Amino acid sequence: MAKLRQASSYRKIKRPYVRISKVKSKAYIKGVPHIKIAQYDIGDKIRYPWELKLLSKKALQIRDNALEAARQTIVKTMEKVSKTGWSGKVLVVPHHVLRLNPLATGAGADRFQRGMSLAFGRPEGHAAQVKENQPLFALYVPEEKIPLAKQALSKAAAKVPTPCKIVINKIG
Repeated sequence: MAKLRQASSYRKIKRPYVRISKVKSKAYIKGVPHIKIAQYDIGDKIRYPWELKLLSKKALQIRDNALEAARQTIVKTMEKVSKTGWSGKVLVVPHHVLRLNPLATGAGADRFQRGMSLAFGRPEGHAAQVKENQPLFALYVPEEKIPLAKQALSKAAAKVPTPCKIVINKIG
């Protein structure tokens, strides 16, 4: 499996570049990889009376593999106690396509590389563009499971490349 480029090179929010061309086949990004998030709805499909949200404190891009790791952490933590009695949602969708124009270094690199001409780059992955105080995940639990849900969201916050805060609300 190919090694991922470090996430810090993709954190800043940039306006997605849209290639405009007279030739239709060159006007869109071809061969985009699949989004790695397996499910957006987790747990039961019932809305419980307490809602806990994980909010981002900064505006940045979060890659789909970081969101999937956080989702898996939430599910594992909640299922340690019970497989039912809670529900959750992933609230951000990684639509932004990340591209990479690899630059070679070393002897002979000038003979096979084109530099910055045709530097659109090949698609490497996806990222969700997140604003400040935007919710990333929501968990719906009964009152007795609030401490477990807080623990699950704090573990998930460690998987995301931004400082996060947890907000608790009573629904209805």
